[in-house]
Amino acid sequence: MDWQQLYDRLYAVYGDCVCPLVHDSPFQLLAAVMLSAQCKDERVNQVTGKLFAAAPDAPSMAALEEEKIAEIIKPCGLYAAKSKNLKGAAQMIVERFNGQVPENMEELVQLPGIGRKSANVLLGNAFDTPGFPVDTHVKRLLNRLGAVKTDDPEKIEKIVNRAVPAERWTNFSHLLIFHGRAVCHARTPLCGECVLAGLCAFNKRKK
Repeated sequence: MDWQQLYDRLYAVYGDCVCPLVHDSPFQLLAAVMLSAQCKDERVNQVTGKLFAAAPDAPSMAALEEEKIAEIIKPCGLYAAKSKNLKGAAQMIVERFNGQVPENMEELVQLPGIGRKSANVLLGNAFDTPGFPVDTHVKRLLNRLGAVKTDDPEKIEKIVNRAVPAERWTNFSHLLIFHGRAVCHARTPLCGECVLAGLCAFNKRKK
């Protein structure tokens, strides 16, 4: 795979991307990322407006009753688990990290509800630290393209980290996600409209 060309073609379409989850602090991004599991960003942004009005930071979230959190975030789905993780993460941030979201992978993944993907989102978008989040779009596109041949997110992350300069990791993930949502759909990819068609193993097999 010509990773440089892959990045450049996507960049020509989408440019420097901004995280679509609305937030004013690392903690708010952490909360939004938690809520985004199996939920569209637009819905998350509707809910976080109400959630952050009630609890804009870790201390206030830790003090909020779990039942109240669940009531607010119910439209995002999986609200029982998400409310438990939100309160648990807020409490840990207050008790172990002086109220501030930790800025490294090792400590981030200790928080309830935060795995490597979510931690990489926080590193890249809240702390300007290189991170490559692997979500379903990233996994699908890189496998279709033939750039990777695995569904293991950690293996994909390692492959990309070796092939792409660190300063591009965060934006590269955004580029793949945006392209997956706009063009390379899961069921019916719009190959005729795709700027990556000439690089894509899936498209070549179709011909």
